Amino acid sequence: MNSRAFLTQVGEDWQARRPDLDASPMLRVLRLTRLGMRLQAQLDRLLAAHGLNAAGWDLLLTLYRSAPPEGLRPGDLLDRCAVNGPATSNRIARLLDLNLITRVPHPSDRRQAYVRLNAAGTALVETLLPEFLTLEAGLLQPLNATQLGKLDHLSELLLDHLERQDTPPD
Repeated sequence: MNSRAFLTQVGEDWQARRPDLDASPMLRVLRLTRLGMRLQAQLDRLLAAHGLNAAGWDLLLTLYRSAPPEGLRPGDLLDRCAVNGPATSNRIARLLDLNLITRVPHPSDRRQAYVRLNAAGTALVETLLPEFLTLEAGLLQPLNATQLGKLDHLSELLLDHLERQDTPPD
């Protein structure tokens, strides 16, 4: 059953079970959740073919686009990653094991280290990035420029709202 038929069925089931409730917020969130899962599955397939996962790819891209030549400290790296998570040390360890990054000791503080792309990591990013962007463009292909602008605007509004909810009050 395709998503449209599935969501229609879920809506009808809710209407039959609890006609007094407005299930439309649930259906909208479910639609977004299913969309996110489908998008991520497409991206994950490409990354897995290169021995990566989304978290590792995010870290590689962050180092590629944002790191100075000496690299970034793990905390700074986490702050610049698109996908935040507590498992930065696991991401770093996995990419070290794959020989895609290098950990370099801080010149004046032995407790600190920098993380940077090595030649293999840089080569992988430069090889995979065009394919990754082409895949992402293809995923958005059904939308025209006006629709993409609306998607950007609406998703930013929703994301801003959710991030404000996650921010603890001063």
